[in-house]
Amino acid sequence: MRKLIVSAFISLDGVIQAPGGPTEDPSGEFRLGGWIVPYAGEAIGQHVQNLLSQPFALLLGRRTYDIFASYWPHVPPDSQSRAIADVFNRVPKHVATHRPADLVWQNSHALQGDLADAVSALKRQDGVSLLTFGSGDMTRQLLAAGLVDELCLLIYPVMLGRGKRMFSDDASVSAFTLAHSTTTPGGVLITRYVRDGEVRTGAFDETK
Repeated sequence: MRKLIVSAFISLDGVIQAPGGPTEDPSGEFRLGGWIVPYAGEAIGQHVQNLLSQPFALLLGRRTYDIFASYWPHVPPDSQSRAIADVFNRVPKHVATHRPADLVWQNSHALQGDLADAVSALKRQDGVSLLTFGSGDMTRQLLAAGLVDELCLLIYPVMLGRGKRMFSDDASVSAFTLAHSTTTPGGVLITRYVRDGEVRTGAFDETK
């Protein structure tokens, strides 16, 4: 059984849109693209390196796939990002798309049929973990289907007010355990949450 790990840069009010640059995803007149850039630092770079050091296959929504495919195959050999590019270019990429014919990035495979059914089938296979970045629309569907095993959230000390959000009202009711957390000098909270069964409830005894 494979794990599904979702990694996301997220604001205090839950926005995940266009963290890396102004042109990444300006849809909906979003004008704050690149909001994680001022907080870049060694701790965040180390987190990404650790995340990518374990064997994985990418699971991406179509918009994120197109963003990645337009960048990572073209990283120059002398770039500081070359090591990440080599990993992303090499690993299998499973893509939620209605346009399978133009998946030109090497090792790309279109998911067939219903998204939840296709991802469930991938998870039942033996093999490496499935790792998702961004892919907000797809991630919301996977959360609704209860298919996400881990959340690696980098929580930034900003409120963006508007933009695409990671969580919606139809997310599957689930408990998670905080398996790791650390804070960067700039105030970014790096966390790892692991699914931990059902949500437990109770009541405070107001008579004591």
